[in-house]
Amino acid sequence: MEKIEDPKKKQVSTNKKFLRLFWKLFGGGVVFVILIFAFANWGIFGAMPSFDELENPESSVATEIISADGKTLGKFYLENRVPIKFEELPQHLVDALIATEDERFYSHSGIDARGTMRAVFSAGSSGGASTITQQLAKNLFHGSSGSSNKLFRVIQKIKEWIIAVKLERQYTKNEIIAYYLNTVDFVSNAYGIRSAANIYFNKEPKNLTVEEAAVLIGMLQGPSRYNPRFNVERSQNRRNIVLAQMAKNNKITEAEKEKYQAKPLKINYTPETHTKGYATYFREYLRDYMRKWVKENPKKDGSSYDIYRDGLRIYTTIDSRMQEYAEEAVEMHLSNLQKEFFIQSKGNKNAPFIQINQAETKKIIDRAMRNSERWRQMSSQGKSEEDIIKSFDVKTKMAIFTWKGEKDTLMTPKDSIVYYKHFLQSGMMSMEPITGNVKAWVGGIDYKHFQYDHVAQGARQVGSTFKPFVYATAIDQLGMSPCDYIYDGPFTMPKGRYGIQQPWSPKNSAGKYYGSVTMKYALAQSLNTVTARLMDRVGPKAVIDLCRDLGVKSDIPASPAIALGAVEITVSDMVAAYSTFANQGVYVKPRFINKITDKNGVVLFESKVETRDVMNKDIAYAIVKLLEGVTEGGSGGRLRYTGGGGAGYHRMTGYPYAFKNPIAGKTGTTQNNSDGWFIGMVPNLVTGVWVGNEDRAAHFKSTVYGQGATMALPIWGIFMKKCYADKTLFVSDEDFERPANMSVLVDCWKRVSNDSVMGGGSNHEGSGKKDSLSPPKQSIIREFDF
Repeated sequence: MEKIEDPKKKQVSTNKKFLRLFWKLFGGGVVFVILIFAFANWGIFGAMPSFDELENPESSVATEIISADGKTLGKFYLENRVPIKFEELPQHLVDALIATEDERFYSHSGIDARGTMRAVFSAGSSGGASTITQQLAKNLFHGSSGSSNKLFRVIQKIKEWIIAVKLERQYTKNEIIAYYLNTVDFVSNAYGIRSAANIYFNKEPKNLTVEEAAVLIGMLQGPSRYNPRFNVERSQNRRNIVLAQMAKNNKITEAEKEKYQAKPLKINYTPETHTKGYATYFREYLRDYMRKWVKENPKKDGSSYDIYRDGLRIYTTIDSRMQEYAEEAVEMHLSNLQKEFFIQSKGNKNAPFIQINQAETKKIIDRAMRNSERWRQMSSQGKSEEDIIKSFDVKTKMAIFTWKGEKDTLMTPKDSIVYYKHFLQSGMMSMEPITGNVKAWVGGIDYKHFQYDHVAQGARQVGSTFKPFVYATAIDQLGMSPCDYIYDGPFTMPKGRYGIQQPWSPKNSAGKYYGSVTMKYALAQSLNTVTARLMDRVGPKAVIDLCRDLGVKSDIPASPAIALGAVEITVSDMVAAYSTFANQGVYVKPRFINKITDKNGVVLFESKVETRDVMNKDIAYAIVKLLEGVTEGGSGGRLRYTGGGGAGYHRMTGYPYAFKNPIAGKTGTTQNNSDGWFIGMVPNLVTGVWVGNEDRAAHFKSTVYGQGATMALPIWGIFMKKCYADKTLFVSDEDFERPANMSVLVDCWKRVSNDSVMGGGSNHEGSGKKDSLSPPKQSIIREFDF
């Protein structure tokens, strides 16, 4: 008899089978997931970051150039990224980030299980599934894969989870927030929150308002899609969503939310490029310096620092305020003086060139063509010389420089060369004479269009600014003083003296002679014959030796003509040389870097003050007193001009500066008015200014506009007026320090008093304590007859 199976028992057996199968499948699934995670962790699906890589992940960090007063002057970068710490972030920026991107950030350990499940079952829910830590993991080690392969994307997600957990173990929550915001690409060349704040709002992150912070956080979901520069309405809507999330999470009140949402979206777009911003010429000079520095100062492992990726911090001596004032001074004066230059160029077929024929003009233009970027590029493409030359006569769309901003126009490349040759250029440097710290550096009028640096790169003839070197040599070797007399009259140095091939007969610029004059008067009026007589006595070699001691690096010919400035010297060398007079005869090498650190703040380099004694402090002070005469009533007297009646700016004289404090300075003008100079000194600041066209053949017709007192001195005056108005700079308006027991007579009124028995009353350089600069007629106390 067949046994009948109990249905209940059969059902139980079936249930057990299904249960066993379920647990097998569940267990297998768990094991599978564990194995997947393990395989991913072991790197089977692709390399995973090591402990060291988590500690120091690779990222391109810009080298930051920092001013002496703590401002960022610029950066060297491939990606414009400068990391900041959590403490530098405003709380409302952090609140906006967490409220929008990861509400449970402080409660999870890298993976938000609730958020993940919500994303699985409710696609598109607010907040998404990726935590801030996961997004950081993606930014650091994976980026956007762009792959449509689902399996690949799953594996990538698993790897992000693993890295996120490791990051949570490695860093604090606050560090992760700062780290994440430093890795985000906000487009428009803004990598990281600091660059984004600077570029979109022209401020540091700590100064962002709530609504500005919301704009930047809103960009995280799609930096291009929600870019406030190109998609204003979309960006504003996204900003308002962020503000709503902040209110939802009790980070702002409903009233505050409505107030911020009602505001129009405003940005202050300030692009950061190598050709814009302050101190562009200095930054390029610094870049060349750093290229050499990294070769000479390798890392501990022997590799070289990368100035574009390693996040170095270069602390410079430049003062951002003085740099701003210097650039403003150049623009204020030259933008006006340029108008006069264009007026005077009208009707000149060879404009802007003067006193040269068309053949010489053609040579200048041809040379400029061959040195142009267009020529270089076409030549590298294999174009023939004939084709390249023809291209310069084809009209092309271009943006040209004007003092009112770039102008789009249609012009042949050859015409653009002629146009740019019209522009007056400038080189200006300001330096502390005691420390050697360079405080301002203006190498030209616009780096984007004129990239030749006229501070350290371009040497130009210095004109009469060279004369103090001759006077200093004479005082040292001949025992002279500013109060001694010398004859101003026609002078000829015979052929053969100091190797000259022809007799040399220099003349004063105005063609006038004053007879016996003091050295102070002679330098104040820049009398050429007096300087020539002094050179005749001391010889070129002694003057050249002094220049070398003063740091002048240019080749100086051993010719007497150098007395009148027929030598090319850079602005930086001239400022350093003059600083020696202000620093009691001690030369200080110009310094433009205080220190260099790595991205962690470890000091890699600290500069030292380099000095050497050049001359007796009494002689240095005597030169200072001579140079004070220049601004008291000589060629620099315009600095004392008050204008009267509210006089405003004039293209020739500049502004009525009305300086009353001691100023030592010297103007300089070269042959044909090709170069205009002024170097001015106060006790703690020496500033040199050169103005001229790129080619010496381009210049003003007359000395009225072409002299240093017109071209360069007003820039110095505007700059110093701004510096004195800024009381935080502490620019001195005191007397220069006088050495004790002076061995060189500098107070000429004392000599008159002591020698009054000779008669003549007050006709010696003034009878009061303020030395007069009018030419003397009688009472010659001590005269050098040569």
